[in-house]
Amino acid sequence: MNFSSKIQTLLPTKRWQRWLLEAALILAVILGAQYWQTRGLPEGAAPPLAGVQTDGTSVKVGAGDTVTLVAFWATWCPVCTAEEDNIVSVAKDHRVISVAMQSGDAATVTKHLKERGIDLPALVDADGRHAQNWRVRGVPTHFVVDGAGNIRFRVVGYATTWGLKARLWWAGNVAA
Repeated sequence: MNFSSKIQTLLPTKRWQRWLLEAALILAVILGAQYWQTRGLPEGAAPPLAGVQTDGTSVKVGAGDTVTLVAFWATWCPVCTAEEDNIVSVAKDHRVISVAMQSGDAATVTKHLKERGIDLPALVDADGRHAQNWRVRGVPTHFVVDGAGNIRFRVVGYATTWGLKARLWWAGNVAA
């Protein structure tokens, strides 16, 4: 075997090593960004969240509830608009509390929801006090709260339907 053929046999191995290293670096960047974005968000017992939604129903997060997705969003947020179908899809199978942060009064939020064809009531947080209480610095921000009222997952930014459903399943079946 000459030198050239030895190099050719090593190249695929080097290529796979490089690919694995690049994949590991990309994963590290994604996980690091998620860690950075969720710093300072509440952990453990969920802060109080109670109020009347745009459809007139009362809503509250706490111990004794079913696993819940608390989704902070805003009418002016393009990422929230991009993921709204994901939240609606999750709401078909799971309890979702949608919090419209600094998006106007109930009439404005209701009008926005109707215009977008979203059949999901929202808790109006016109002054941002709920967001401040939950230490939300940007939207969209999502919290998965288990039946004991503890925050199990925090996600900042665009969230996929399957990612949210997996976290909700995990909070209801595995996390204790």
